[in-house]
Amino acid sequence: MEITPAIRAEIERYLKQKGLSMTQFGHITNLNVGTVSGIITGNRSLSVNQLDRITMGMNLPPDYFYERFVEECVEESPLNWRRVKPFVYRCVELGRLDCLQRAVSMFLDSPIYTHSLFELAEDLFHKGHRDTAAYLYENAAESERKQHSERLALCQYRLFSIRIGEDQAQNLQAAAKFEPFVDRLDEIDQLDALKDLANVYRSLSLWDKVYKFSCQMYKLGQIQYNLAHNSKREIKPVKKLSRPLFVYIAYAELMCAHACDANGDHVQALEHIRGYTDLSWVKETDSDTLHWLGKFQQWAKINTYVNRLMSGDVSVLSDYVEYISGEQHIFNELLNIVEAANKYNIDVDHIIHRFEPKLASYKEPSPAEPFLQQQQARFWYKLAKYSLNKGRYPYGFKSLINAYEKAVTINHGLLIANCVGLFERFKAYATLEILAGYDMWERIDKKDSF
Repeated sequence: MEITPAIRAEIERYLKQKGLSMTQFGHITNLNVGTVSGIITGNRSLSVNQLDRITMGMNLPPDYFYERFVEECVEESPLNWRRVKPFVYRCVELGRLDCLQRAVSMFLDSPIYTHSLFELAEDLFHKGHRDTAAYLYENAAESERKQHSERLALCQYRLFSIRIGEDQAQNLQAAAKFEPFVDRLDEIDQLDALKDLANVYRSLSLWDKVYKFSCQMYKLGQIQYNLAHNSKREIKPVKKLSRPLFVYIAYAELMCAHACDANGDHVQALEHIRGYTDLSWVKETDSDTLHWLGKFQQWAKINTYVNRLMSGDVSVLSDYVEYISGEQHIFNELLNIVEAANKYNIDVDHIIHRFEPKLASYKEPSPAEPFLQQQQARFWYKLAKYSLNKGRYPYGFKSLINAYEKAVTINHGLLIANCVGLFERFKAYATLEILAGYDMWERIDKKDSF
């Protein structure tokens, strides 16, 4: 087994090979000769900044000595977070998560460093280093001895935010794991957390959960708004919300309306729509507030059309179509139209034909938009059902395959099952080519246990 020389031994050997004095090497690395001498003789501790200068001076890759730095300057030395912290940041910059984990692991068993690990995780999270932050949050959470602490809840909230992606099964696990901690957050973080939970459950079509957390957001939002405007003493929140405060109250009403409509309770849904239609109670007048007031006014009008349409009032269809014609994202709206067509046996061929060019040019939503991804899959499924029921089998099967592929991409078990069920229902009308593709579906279903 080859023994790797210590950092200082390799520096000393390099100087001999190149015939460089410590003074000359100090000029190359921009370090004074006393520092170079102290590092080589072992009389001076080595910082990561000095290591980086030495590595550059030796024309080596930036992280060349990092594994040995962990061994010699972290693992074999007394714990010193102030000295190790800059090294951790450099590991992040250079993508050396392995070295970061080894360095950080030395501090995990000591509770006095839990706060330092948490603060580092927060900084990295806000700078976009989410994977590294997740590792630190997980360890900070494990080190947290007070199970009802706000810091533990915030760790779990950050982990929930990091884990949300296009895989709906994973999203469900992340939401379920975070749920018990949401009430332990401070009021400001809790508002955003309730909003995020409701959004995730909406993308999963778990409407009872959507209603539950939206109601909590509504109550908390009202309390905070009253404190902000009706309290005798001025209260300045330490943290800042991601939206104006009134938005959480109005958005809670909007989400409750969605949940009620999805569950078929259109009367109750209309009550919630009215709750965010009239926002005359909002006291703020800044540009951000005016922007959101305009948004809710627009959503209220659209969702009133949807509510009436889903209640069976087909007379609003033409007005609804004209209103959405200028919208950029139309999958939600077309989904509502096709769903109403299936429910009330309405012919909407002319509407589908009108928006076909827009559908063809529409860009796929990103993994960070799970609700839009789910809505696209649901739209193609509903359109397949509509087309197959009308005997348009080639277009219906094409739409169904599109829906199935999107449902598999986001790992949406219910949609996958619905697609397979619809295919079985119309299987007799499928071509040999379509049937061959269906054999592949069955193999995927068995493999993934759908």
